[in-house]
Amino acid sequence: MQNNENINEWTNWIEEAIIKQHIKYYEYENFKNVQEVGSGAFGKVFRANWKNFGHLALKSFYNLNDITLKEIVNELKLQREVDFHDNIIRFYGITKFESENKIDQTKNYLLVMEYANGGTLRDYLNENFNRLSWDDRYNLAHQLACSVLCLHDEGIVHRDLHSCNVLVHKKSIKLADFGLSKRIDEASNSQSKLLGMVPYIDPKVLMNSNNLKLNEKSDVYSIGVLLWEISSGKPPFHEEKNRIGLIYDISQGRREEIIPDTPNDYSNLYIECWNNEPSKRPNMHEVVNRLGVFIPDSNSTTIDQQNDISDQTYPTPNENLTPNSAGNSSHGELSKMIQNFTNMNTSEIDSMSTKEQINENISSENYFSIVINEIVDLIFKENIKDNRNVKQHVIDYLNNHNVNSKEIYNWLLNNQNNSESIFLLGYFNYVGIGSTKDEEKAFNLFINASKQDHTLAQYCVGLCYQFGNGITKNEKLAFEYYEKVANKDYANGQFKLGWFYKNGVSVNKDLKMAVYWYEKAADNGHLKAMHNLGLSYENGDGVDKNNQKAFELFKQSAEGGHSGGIMMLAYCYGSGIGINIDRQKAVELYQKAANLGSKVAQYNLANMYKDGDGVDKNNQKAFELFKQSAEGGHSGGIMMLAYCYGSGIGINIDRQKAVELYQKAANLGSKVAQYNLANMYKDGDGVDKNNQKAFELFKQSAEGGHSGGIMMLAYCYDNGIGINFDKQKAVELYQKAANLGHEVAQYNLANMYKAGVGIEKDLDKAIYWYEQSAKQGYIDAQTRLKELKKN
Repeated sequence: MQNNENINEWTNWIEEAIIKQHIKYYEYENFKNVQEVGSGAFGKVFRANWKNFGHLALKSFYNLNDITLKEIVNELKLQREVDFHDNIIRFYGITKFESENKIDQTKNYLLVMEYANGGTLRDYLNENFNRLSWDDRYNLAHQLACSVLCLHDEGIVHRDLHSCNVLVHKKSIKLADFGLSKRIDEASNSQSKLLGMVPYIDPKVLMNSNNLKLNEKSDVYSIGVLLWEISSGKPPFHEEKNRIGLIYDISQGRREEIIPDTPNDYSNLYIECWNNEPSKRPNMHEVVNRLGVFIPDSNSTTIDQQNDISDQTYPTPNENLTPNSAGNSSHGELSKMIQNFTNMNTSEIDSMSTKEQINENISSENYFSIVINEIVDLIFKENIKDNRNVKQHVIDYLNNHNVNSKEIYNWLLNNQNNSESIFLLGYFNYVGIGSTKDEEKAFNLFINASKQDHTLAQYCVGLCYQFGNGITKNEKLAFEYYEKVANKDYANGQFKLGWFYKNGVSVNKDLKMAVYWYEKAADNGHLKAMHNLGLSYENGDGVDKNNQKAFELFKQSAEGGHSGGIMMLAYCYGSGIGINIDRQKAVELYQKAANLGSKVAQYNLANMYKDGDGVDKNNQKAFELFKQSAEGGHSGGIMMLAYCYGSGIGINIDRQKAVELYQKAANLGSKVAQYNLANMYKDGDGVDKNNQKAFELFKQSAEGGHSGGIMMLAYCYDNGIGINFDKQKAVELYQKAANLGHEVAQYNLANMYKAGVGIEKDLDKAIYWYEQSAKQGYIDAQTRLKELKKN
């Protein structure tokens, strides 16, 4: 009787939480394609589609008794504490199922959870181990350790860590259960799975289970075993048949053998973790820090740079199971309900703390609505500025307003009732605010908002189609979406149309149409459109050449803080385009653009420091700026950094390093780098002499229109370097380079005319080309010209 009363009380608790929307409820009838994918001591796991969209997991329980219900509620409480962590399975809500044959004969609660497509860690290692590099294994180990550390930081002990209870989703660890199955087993006096999990259990607990409870150091022990398993691909002691004897052996210090070729730092760590004495084991902070040494830093990409399908009704993590920044009455009610549940003889559940209200006079709903509108407006304005740090500006806004990114993300998840909220949730998924990046999810949210005529969402759909983010690349559809927002007078869309017409992407190239749309965008304040329109006027592309107009446009763009506009304004001052030459002003502006991260400005400024042009000569400063430009991927910066190493400019000479960098720049298409690298191969300078390689590089440089490359390709044909002699081909190429003003090519062509090699002898033409070369100061040509005139 008491048991039934407890069940009713706990059932009422869950029902009340659902009614008050503290736990999101999903109608079971909306789940399709339900398939069993696993089972354990606690129940079964099913995979299903929500309204025919992405996969979710439904977790059932064999026995709906007081013990199970108590632990379900405790699991919800624990999920509430750690739902923010990317490596922990997300809790979405609850559904109820009544069945005649599939799960249970009675009404059942099922937890709606994130689905992990890689299965358990054990299965994942079994199927993929031979394809995993050590970097892959380090990542799995580090993610696992981070997820357990998250639990420990929240005062939670997992108590049931093993490779069948750790999941993998898209090659990332997803920690599940928090010991739910183990606690249900323990409370139910069921030990059916214990022997299979023996290698993961703290040996102190194995031999003294009545007096010693599993604790954080017990989790560390399990982590040590799992780190070994990740290094081996096999479960620990998987060939051991005598499991009872294994308990004694492990308690006496028996462990698995270190796998050959395991890095010492890695094996030393798991050996310390599985030490028999808990006090000698590291804590999870130390484990994470030591594993972090193996993990390289990663970069993120913003929306301006350049996977579950989701729409506005797609199941999402329930923000009411995570701390709420607004500290509103709803949050307090949930805490009170949990406290009431504690009074129902469930001491494991702690009461939940509340936070101070953000604003006493504004409800949390209205407050977040205001925040969302302001963030969307911020994104709108920053995109027009072509600001590549929009994501950081949004994060700064949240920090300045004391809004936690996870909290507002969760609020958006359950408040998809207008286009602003739908768009912003898409944007957060696109750039990774409050959650990991999910471009497919972002795309579907952008689509949903765009159907409600949300301009920014329509623009972002265009971005996704243009770059293939979250959807198959389709530049024609991208153009259509950009055209839609351009006709609504949105500057970003107008700029994109200008770019598409300028480059002939999905439409016929039309420079006049490019200018038309650039002007539209520039009139609406688009800073990059001003920059690009300035280039059109400078080069006479689609409009009459007008340097004064170009200068004014670059100036407008620069005054708005656009790094490209500042860089081009510097170029105008340095070259006298639309303004008198002012090298000092050029240096000042290049420095400003360089500080904003312009790789071209860093490159140009470095050359000015190298040559003492408008600034005191400073080779060290030049070297540092070339290095910055190179690190940003600028081929010219890489090429000049190679030149510095090859010539000892601001750094000690290192010819091998020069070759390495020239090769990198050459691969990026730098014609000068190809030319310089070819000379090094020709001369065996910093690299083994290789005439064939030299010839190929000169050819690449020549095909790119580099006059030096053309001249040296002619020289190769002239002298049989890496290719058979071909004097006529040499004359043809010397002529081409000479026409481009190359003084050595002019001199060599004159020699060919003088000697009648590869071409009919013609002394007048020989004199002509000697004169052209001599005018450029080429001494050999001047000497030869004097000799001819004497004769």
